[in-house]
Amino acid sequence: MTTRRHALLLAALALGALSGAATIGAARAAAPTPFDPQAFEAAQEAGRPVLVQVSAPWCPICRTQKPILAGLAAEPRFKDLAIYTIDFDSQRDLLRRFDARMQSTLILFKGRTEVGRSVGETQPEWIEQLLEKGL
Repeated sequence: MTTRRHALLLAALALGALSGAATIGAARAAAPTPFDPQAFEAAQEAGRPVLVQVSAPWCPICRTQKPILAGLAAEPRFKDLAIYTIDFDSQRDLLRRFDARMQSTLILFKGRTEVGRSVGETQPEWIEQLLEKGL
């Protein structure tokens, strides 16, 4: 015998499952990936906005930038943004390739053209302005 209470409980569980799946999907879409030369070039070839994020696990500025970038990348207007991370401590060849001299460096490309660069920025509005240059 299904009661009104059971029906409400089932509806609440279904709603919770749907919102949880949406949150997981948004987090997955916003997650940066380790730098992959083939994926980077394919994104550039497709004309997508591409952000290269140079970070280090010990860097407090990098830790501040990550949730800001994740939040912005989850927005619909940045749905095509590809984010690739470079480890400042272990990927010296890539640091030379991108002329990145410090951790917490953000380099934005629109297609093959670099359209913006930021070092040490933690203001969400300014990071957002940087990403908008790639649209």
